Amino acid sequence: MKATIPDYNKLRPTDWLPTSVKEMKAMGWDSVDVVIFSGDAYVDHPAFGAAVIGRTLQAAGYKVAIVPQPNWQDDLRDFRKFGRPRLFFGISPGAMDSMVNHYTAARRRRSDDAYTPGGRHGARPDYPSVVYAKILKELFPDVPLIGGGIEFSLRRLSHYDYWQDALRPSILADSPVDMLVYGMGEKTIVELADRLAAGEKIEDITDVRQTALMLDASEAPAVADEANIVLAPYDVCLRDKPRQAANFKHIEQQSNRMDGGATLWQVTGRKVVKVNPMHPAMSQGEIDASFDLPYTRLPHPRYRGKTIPAYEMIRHSINLHRGCFGGCAFCTISAHQGKFIASRSKESILREARQVTMMPDFKGYISDLGGPSANMYAMGGLDRNKCSRCLRPSCLHPSPCPNLNTDHGPLLDIYRAVDALQGVKKSFVGSGVRYDLSMHPTGNKAVDAMNRAYNRELIVNHVSGRLKVAPEHTSDQVLEVMRKPSFELFGKFKELFDTENHRAGLRQQLIPYFISSHPGCREADMAQLAVETKKLNFHLEQVQDFTPTPMTVATEIYYSGVHPYTGKPVFTATTPADKQTQRMFFFWYDPEYRARIVRELRRIGRSDLIEKLFGSRPPHRR
Repeated sequence: MKATIPDYNKLRPTDWLPTSVKEMKAMGWDSVDVVIFSGDAYVDHPAFGAAVIGRTLQAAGYKVAIVPQPNWQDDLRDFRKFGRPRLFFGISPGAMDSMVNHYTAARRRRSDDAYTPGGRHGARPDYPSVVYAKILKELFPDVPLIGGGIEFSLRRLSHYDYWQDALRPSILADSPVDMLVYGMGEKTIVELADRLAAGEKIEDITDVRQTALMLDASEAPAVADEANIVLAPYDVCLRDKPRQAANFKHIEQQSNRMDGGATLWQVTGRKVVKVNPMHPAMSQGEIDASFDLPYTRLPHPRYRGKTIPAYEMIRHSINLHRGCFGGCAFCTISAHQGKFIASRSKESILREARQVTMMPDFKGYISDLGGPSANMYAMGGLDRNKCSRCLRPSCLHPSPCPNLNTDHGPLLDIYRAVDALQGVKKSFVGSGVRYDLSMHPTGNKAVDAMNRAYNRELIVNHVSGRLKVAPEHTSDQVLEVMRKPSFELFGKFKELFDTENHRAGLRQQLIPYFISSHPGCREADMAQLAVETKKLNFHLEQVQDFTPTPMTVATEIYYSGVHPYTGKPVFTATTPADKQTQRMFFFWYDPEYRARIVRELRRIGRSDLIEKLFGSRPPHRR
């Protein structure tokens, strides 16, 4: 299926999926097959999960309605308005985890919500995955209920919840959905719809890939084998934190298997959670089919005159691929999308780029040609047989895999082809660039020359004044826990960045991202970070305190105190005071923090760093 470019001057409400009964009637329908309840505003764009699933089902021949941000606090009319669908209700809590969306790393409530018109907060509850499901199950107890999206995906098994400060069971114990779909759900949701449409009962569908469901505990296998991994029960993990950490090693490894891995089982009370294997990464044809669906790429007309901040950020951007093989310890991308890259064809990307150029507000600048990581397009294993046996969670740590194809040539070709389109003045790269990938010497002269050309092209032609990269820390000890390369490599990339800017007569900025309080990080590491970044003349802006989110290595360390792969203890700052102390070192240049930093450096026995930060006349003691 090839997408057609909509005539933006003639769009009608029926060009979107219906959000009201009136719109449903305008489509010529008396009822629908599926109703999706979304925690986000409805933006008909491939970056918004509810739109992707809705359009996917529509392409498969089903009638789909979307109820965006239903009111869960009134008489529940939003949940009733479409009545009983023929097949099932779907719940898509949001493109961003609701708790990350609602709270800061210090657990303070945020005052805005980027996925809501006007950025206003309060349009969705905490954990929509639970709240929406309970309402729907109460109102329509016999209608199949299927949950999906990142909030369900990352909570499919026992997990540490930072906001409750507790180990929680699978979300299936809290949310009365009949089944959850984890990861990127297009293939799974169509199979489920087809089987329900054929007359199968939801309780009999237990074998669909990329789903999780709760069964009677007697269904669990007595012993593990190649096809089944039996995890430590939730009740055991509550008593024994290292067992929870050990579980995670299996979960991460199976999430990153090329063939989808084994079935995971975890007993929870009198039930057992069954997690079926992931689908292998989409083929090029499959991912093209998803991105080529007839999206308008616009918010629904119901929001006319209102701004949706998350949409404003991506309205003129294009996603080139899915998946990430970086395996960073604090990141959830591989748990949700897997580490194998699914790349769109050049033709599909150019079709979307042409659609962007036709948008009424387009001024000639594509804001991002990127992905989960900006420069993994069309990359993967040279020998796929080796990949099929691999259990490494990262293809880049502790060093790039010798079997990894790091050729940036196909990506460079995409940049140049997009820039050659009529109406495009310039395309930028707004996603984070893995400089350890583009600078890695492969020993293949042609590939290394192409990657040098990529770095030059990126720096000279695709930076919108500022290029984002993520060294994350300066301490090798901390970077080892993070699964990130040595900070020395960032220094080399900065030299290259500065050199290319000077040659081209440009005055662009390199914007590094850093994290404080990550497992393995102590105050002395943060103090050294302050010194190292001062040497490079950085006054840091893009910084954050580590926030534990479900299903990451770093979160398992934070909760259990041990590394899931070694079982060895890892220090982690967990108290608000310790976390704030680490964070203040980012702002050594702010006079408000100087006296406190000096006191802390003296307390930890690192007075030698005082002069490096503040010169020979630091502030007086207070």
